[in-house]
Amino acid sequence: MEAVPRMPMIWLDLKEAGEFQFNPSVRQFILKNYGENPDNYNEQMKKLETLRQSAVNVTRDFEGCSTLRKYFGQLHYLQSRVPMGAGQEAAVPISWTEIFSGKTVTHDDISYEQACILYNLGALHSMLGAMDNRVSEEGMKVSCTHFQCSAGAFSYLRDHFSHSFSVDMSHQILNLNINLMLGQAQECLLEKSMLDNRKSFLVARISAQVVDYYKEACRALENSETASMLGKIQKDWKKLVQMKIYYFAAIAHLHMGKQAEEQQKYGERLAYLQSSLDKLNEAVKLAKGQPDSVQEALRFTMDVIGGKFNSAKKDNDFIYHETVPSLETLASVKGAPLVKALPVNPTDPSVTGPDLFCKLVPMAAHEASSLYSEEKAKLLRDVMAKIDSKNETLEQFMDSLGLEPESVDNLDMYSHIPPVLMEKCAALSVRPDTVKSLIQSMQVLSGVFTDVESSLKEIRDVLEADEAGERAVQEAGGPAAADLHPAAQSQALAEIRRDLEKYMEAHEKASFTNTELHRAMNLHISNLRLLGGPLESLQEALPRPQLSEEEVAGLQCMKRILGKVQEMREQRSSLEKQLRDLIQQDDITSTLVTTERADMKRIFEEQLKKYEQVKVYIDQNLAAQENILKALTEANVQYASVRKGLSQTEQQWNGTVQGLVGSYEAYEDLMKKSQEGKEFYDDLEAKASRLLERAKTLCQTREEERKPILEK
Repeated sequence: MEAVPRMPMIWLDLKEAGEFQFNPSVRQFILKNYGENPDNYNEQMKKLETLRQSAVNVTRDFEGCSTLRKYFGQLHYLQSRVPMGAGQEAAVPISWTEIFSGKTVTHDDISYEQACILYNLGALHSMLGAMDNRVSEEGMKVSCTHFQCSAGAFSYLRDHFSHSFSVDMSHQILNLNINLMLGQAQECLLEKSMLDNRKSFLVARISAQVVDYYKEACRALENSETASMLGKIQKDWKKLVQMKIYYFAAIAHLHMGKQAEEQQKYGERLAYLQSSLDKLNEAVKLAKGQPDSVQEALRFTMDVIGGKFNSAKKDNDFIYHETVPSLETLASVKGAPLVKALPVNPTDPSVTGPDLFCKLVPMAAHEASSLYSEEKAKLLRDVMAKIDSKNETLEQFMDSLGLEPESVDNLDMYSHIPPVLMEKCAALSVRPDTVKSLIQSMQVLSGVFTDVESSLKEIRDVLEADEAGERAVQEAGGPAAADLHPAAQSQALAEIRRDLEKYMEAHEKASFTNTELHRAMNLHISNLRLLGGPLESLQEALPRPQLSEEEVAGLQCMKRILGKVQEMREQRSSLEKQLRDLIQQDDITSTLVTTERADMKRIFEEQLKKYEQVKVYIDQNLAAQENILKALTEANVQYASVRKGLSQTEQQWNGTVQGLVGSYEAYEDLMKKSQEGKEFYDDLEAKASRLLERAKTLCQTREEERKPILEK
């Protein structure tokens, strides 16, 4: 059946427009009621007039539909600022031709202009839907959408505008149009379903719904009042719709027969196919005078249904022998309405484009916007009061525990060498003789130190031997020995003694510094060996906690719950910002301009609903706090015993790391001081050597002078 030729569709003529001289009236109202210069709106007036010309001489394509929707919306915006309804200050005469009689009908009401535009929108969609031959899948979809849009336009016209403007917009005619368009949309869907080989029962229900829509349309066509309105076209439409009712009823029973066959109910199959054939024969009778496309579709369908009926009858007569039930005993096919009248929104900016008169904001709209802002502020105050209360409770609780997520589980820090130590290790790796150089430097320093000490001791020994010789001379020679040496010698000897004392004092002070330097070297040498050695040895030298599996589990539990606390905080902050941003950006002044005063409260309630989702998320976040803090309290009991040990280990670890870093930084200082010490002792050794030579020379001269007296 997917290859069956397509049935023709009904479409509606467009109404013809007369005059609508809105410009003078709108200008006068702007001057009088807004206190503005109407010339400031000349461009907007011109755009609206151009848009009307495009709308009343609309192109027969999708662009034409967009033009009609745009003009309809702009009329809505204009009316909300400049009252042009019946009996209102800026109302002007508007004329349109009535479709069926051809008479010109005039009303002083902008709603009449809107109603006529809306009628033409429905009519144009019906044209575009009927134009496509619906051979392709895309064509079926497009036609279906056009018919649904047409039904939507007529539904909005029926529900929002007066039915007394003209006969073609009466309640009966609009209901007829709506059912015709929905029926044709469902017919397109049926064609698509058969093309897609959907399940037989579903296709039957879709087809039954086509019948239901057309029956509703047929009831309207049979109404004497409607018939008198439509005139000659009523007969043509009625004949086509009646024929389609029988035709699509036949299609519905054909697919019910297919379903019965799938369920192996061969008696039911024959009953449905017999009914399908009967209904198709009725459709053929009613199709006299219909175009060739209808005759071709009927012939094609007759071949299909007739063939299936004959085959089913033969199978049942010779194979299955099932009783054929009467159609009345079988379940009726309930229609499945899968199409709908697509709504019209006169204030959708994506359709209407920018509001031409957006700068004209009535005082009532400003007042309403102020009231709405207060509603938003009240909402924000209520939410923030809850958030602040929960935040205060949370901060007090966390302060009492003294816990931070990053400090709770720091076991990862023990699993690797910290970057500061890796940096020192890398620096030492390019100087592999660091420790050796330091030891050698200190050994050299010790050698020089020993040389200086030896020289000073030798000077002291020389001077002491001289003193002993002097005592021996005085004992042997008596008073005559007192003038044995020249006065210059005594002065030179006194100078040598002073220099010796000075060098001894410097040596003693340097000796203390040297001892401290050696002690510092011994203190850092092991650390430097660690830093310059294998990384595994360095890792082993760093302290690490020793925890049982139970303690590790408790630690991980505490970390997880603290992570939940942080996640809750961040989410709460994000939701608060989201709410504030929404409120900040929420300006509905343009909506309020086009809203009746009586609808303000409803509009406020609808607009405030946009915050409901964020409020729900915030409430969920706040409600979760109690459970999270309860879990945190329980986890802290187990964690308390672990916390002290971890703190001590962390202190030891930090101390060790700082010690190693200190040793690295002390290395250069040790080398520098060692070099300075060597230079100091080299200088002192040179001075001591010269002093020793002077002492030896002087004391030897004095020894020679003492010899004669001692020999006597």
